[in-house]
Amino acid sequence: MRVLVVGSGGREHVLTWRCGQDSAAHNLHAAPGNPGIATLATCHSATPTGISGLLDLADHLRPDLTIVGPEASLAAGIVDAFHSRGFRIVGPTQQAARLESSKVFAKELMVRHGIPTAPFEVFERVDEALAYIRRAGRPLVVKADGLASGKGVVVTEHPDEAERAVLEMMVRRVYGPAGARVLIEDRLAGEEASVLALVHGTRVWPLPPARDYKRARDGDGGPNTGGMGAFAPAALAPALAAQIVDEVLEPVAAAMVSEGVPYTGVLYAGVMVTEDGPQVLEFNCRFGDPEAQVILPLLEGDFTSGLLAALGGEDPGLRWRNGAAVCVVLASQGYPGSPAAGQAIAGLDRLPPGVLAFHAGTALAGGALVTAGGRVLNVVGCGETPAGARAQAYRGVAAIRFDGMQYRTDIAAETAGGGAADLAAKAAVAG
Repeated sequence: MRVLVVGSGGREHVLTWRCGQDSAAHNLHAAPGNPGIATLATCHSATPTGISGLLDLADHLRPDLTIVGPEASLAAGIVDAFHSRGFRIVGPTQQAARLESSKVFAKELMVRHGIPTAPFEVFERVDEALAYIRRAGRPLVVKADGLASGKGVVVTEHPDEAERAVLEMMVRRVYGPAGARVLIEDRLAGEEASVLALVHGTRVWPLPPARDYKRARDGDGGPNTGGMGAFAPAALAPALAAQIVDEVLEPVAAAMVSEGVPYTGVLYAGVMVTEDGPQVLEFNCRFGDPEAQVILPLLEGDFTSGLLAALGGEDPGLRWRNGAAVCVVLASQGYPGSPAAGQAIAGLDRLPPGVLAFHAGTALAGGALVTAGGRVLNVVGCGETPAGARAQAYRGVAAIRFDGMQYRTDIAAETAGGGAADLAAKAAVAG
């Protein structure tokens, strides 16, 4: 089987790695890939949003399956283009991908279909947004409407923080056109969870729930990032996992069908578990990053066959081993603001047995591996228990060095109990 993975980060590295575990997936390709992916697959020069170039590459390779990592590729219409040539590709159409590419579209869809989410208002004028913040007098969350690489969300405590966020997005355009329109919603309290599923129309097959860490510093301090770590399975009670499938995943899949934009691919619901039940924070339209790095190592059996089955509307038959996985992100100095690059990376050849390292922002310079992005490496430990997986991950972190390396020391510190196979199976009962 010939498989093409689109993207260049840690998520795409784990996707390529997991495809390589399948007996049928012998011929792996990536566009553009990275130095880590290049050890597993043939990498091709391409831009994830350069749809015509990717389509030319597909015409040349004739892949049996294409897996899209970045949200920007989906928003640019890669699925529509590949469908036009008859290629099988994991992801929603450009219209369906609005669930992620427009937070306003997603929120208005949830309101129309009774899917639980925080109260919100939408603003296209700065003065109106600022006036709303001053009237509200309560903690708010300010979100850029468009794609901002996971950084266009500012969770605030005080009105002056919310006002600064509006000015950054709408006036200074720190996220470019994504911030031309902002959404301001009430801040929710509770525990976060990332619940992913494979979807085909109204059919939903949940994956093990995960927990990610968006804030840059320990104790959930500092600015939002693309993600500083994750663990799976998240410690959701089986009844709660089933409730999220019943009240969020299945209703949004049905809503998309009813509105004429049926959804196929991976659907990711970022959920806050509040005193009033689960509330949707956001939808993503692809494997999470770094959630994929902790979910896919727990998968048993054939990944690519499962994806192909789901694309055809059939049960993917995915199986999950009991145990846990923890990912710690190693980031460059200055991330998420202005990350440094070009720092030599050492220690990957000294990782403890069983620890995985996925490249997120690396490059080769004169044959040496160097940093080339904000998030540089994803270090993943697996174990029979969350505590064991966490210990493995941090043993891996201790082996790696580069100047300015930063990471959180509290990833998965709260983990306790639960196995991936059990939680995924209990959630699937609701389907």
